[in-house]
Amino acid sequence: MRTRTTGAIALAAAAALTLAACGGGDEPGGTGATGGGDGGEGEGGSLTIGIKFDQPGLGFMEGEEPSGFDVDVAKYVAEKLGYSEDQIEWVEAPSAQRETLLSTGQVDMIFATYSITDERRETVSFAGPYFVAGQDLLVAADNTDITGPEALEGKNLCSVTGSTSAQRIKDEHAAGVNLLEQPGYAECVTALVAGQVDAVTTDDIILAGLGAQPANQGKVKVVGNPFSEENYGVGIPKGEVELCEEINTALQEMIDDGSWEEFVRANTEGTGYTPNESLNPPEFQPCS
Repeated sequence: MRTRTTGAIALAAAAALTLAACGGGDEPGGTGATGGGDGGEGEGGSLTIGIKFDQPGLGFMEGEEPSGFDVDVAKYVAEKLGYSEDQIEWVEAPSAQRETLLSTGQVDMIFATYSITDERRETVSFAGPYFVAGQDLLVAADNTDITGPEALEGKNLCSVTGSTSAQRIKDEHAAGVNLLEQPGYAECVTALVAGQVDAVTTDDIILAGLGAQPANQGKVKVVGNPFSEENYGVGIPKGEVELCEEINTALQEMIDDGSWEEFVRANTEGTGYTPNESLNPPEFQPCS
């Protein structure tokens, strides 16, 4: 029997064996991902994956079925690790809670537009990256004036409360831009379609995912002039090098067999968006 080597999985497997030996079949077992049987690592076990629940096109929970690019990548990796879709438990992973979810063992891995940074590496480890995004602009489909952040001088730009993206444009590119705050990016796109703002800004693939929603298709477009780099990685518990390497192997297979390109296209259809070809598909960073 092949057994997962992560700390959470090893502990869960050991707990399950102990309970079985003591005749405690009615007692609850571990909650981490567990392997079992000769049919693969996921047989009889589960995999807990953190995703965003509120990012259409990336990670969006509608009813009980999640959708989006991050979700497609997560399902692909899970299958390569030996887990079927019905063995995945999806957990909401808001940006501010991702490190806590991993360090406390509430999730086995996270796919949630999770940018790899040195600060985060102090607490968690990363596989990948599986995508390199960049801050960009979403504008009306017929807008030909706004081609980059400098063109926003005197324009109205939607800013999500608590986000630094719009403020960065004001500080570094267009001091005269007018910022309109909204609680979320979906509300920003609604304001854009209604003509209340001239542009929305955040990572390009997030903008493309929003633009691909049926209500927005054909009405908005991604400018396609990114001005930052954000490496989206798979968050895993700190120091899980072997798990990182297994995930990277799965990610490479996803790229090689064309699934990566298919997932991008399916979740950004109708927006005219294409990833930055000089950065994507990305090169993986060393596991540590």
